[in-house]
Amino acid sequence: MQYVRPNLKAEVCNQGVFKGLNVYASASDAIFAENCNDAVHIIYPEKLSEKADFFLTNFPGDCLFAMKSNPHPVVLETLWDCGLRRFEVASLREIEYITTHFPDAEIYFMHPIKSRQAIHFAYEKGVRNFAFDCLEELIKIEQETGHAWDLNLFLRVGVDQTNAAHPLSNKFGANLQEAPLLLQRAAANAAKIGVTFHVGSQCLEPASYVRAIEQVAHMLNQSGVEIDALDVGGGYPVYYPGMDTPPLADYFAAIKQALADNGFSGLQILCEPGRALVAESGTVAVRVEMRKEGHLYLNDGTYGALFDAGTPAWNYPIEAISYSSEASPAKEVSPYKLYGPTCDSLDVMHGPFMLPSSIDEGDWILFHHLGAYGHAMQTQFNGFYSDTTVAVLD
Repeated sequence: MQYVRPNLKAEVCNQGVFKGLNVYASASDAIFAENCNDAVHIIYPEKLSEKADFFLTNFPGDCLFAMKSNPHPVVLETLWDCGLRRFEVASLREIEYITTHFPDAEIYFMHPIKSRQAIHFAYEKGVRNFAFDCLEELIKIEQETGHAWDLNLFLRVGVDQTNAAHPLSNKFGANLQEAPLLLQRAAANAAKIGVTFHVGSQCLEPASYVRAIEQVAHMLNQSGVEIDALDVGGGYPVYYPGMDTPPLADYFAAIKQALADNGFSGLQILCEPGRALVAESGTVAVRVEMRKEGHLYLNDGTYGALFDAGTPAWNYPIEAISYSSEASPAKEVSPYKLYGPTCDSLDVMHGPFMLPSSIDEGDWILFHHLGAYGHAMQTQFNGFYSDTTVAVLD
């Protein structure tokens, strides 16, 4: 770990505007020029465009963006400019935003448990794609849409999630034994019927998708229902230190082969990337406010953009930036425990985070790969939050 040395010349300034954001040549230039008391959120539009193009070109089907991972307007506008036209949403407000700003978008309301108001609002706004994972939710959808005949209904099923960093199996998904009856019930009144699953967030094994597709195929053989669409969900991983992450191409190849082997090649195939689509296009810069031996106190924390560094205790690619004119590039590193700025004792990131041994008050730390769940997770607790977002063009 070494310090990134910024350009400290007074004439450093922004290089223009990108969709309303100040544009800089580097993260260090942005931090210096913005002179912000809060954390600085950095978007790399070129990285975002590159990853969107990869998904749209290589995934063997249609790509939905899981809006929860980053609903920042510039992120959404950039994805739209890249040709992404489908959004996976979970709430009334997400639907309201997409229908207002992208009226031609195709919306998939894939949260398995929705309020009646949200279902009714979605249908009135033109949404026709709904997920459910139990009979009670299916009845809600039928009632709140006036028993409409133009619905595309997706049954969410539970599948094996043993290779996911964040399994979701205990929260959502009909078990594979009850799924056939639910499919039969839904198919009786739907324009199109589909199945959806999620192998869990940050899945580290492409074979997990193969096993899930095989489980769905076996269930469908028992149900006697011919589906129109299969949504293989999200969970595609991003590199973090300490995680062995296969390339995305391996996942797409495994999915494509499994679809062919199980008779699904003729269906509409969908995926729901969130983290894998946007994580690498974002960085959050935080300032060190105090050092107490091996503890660093920061101006952002687990109630802000660094939630994943605290609660799930993930490690992130990090860099340090020093603004001391006397500081020399540091070669020695030490382990640190990090504290966020709030008065809550839960605002802590145990790490250990390996940073320069000489790091001190006024230095900054870049947390990379926070384009996913950085902006989205921050609260305004204790008055600590950041509205400062910039773009960096390489």
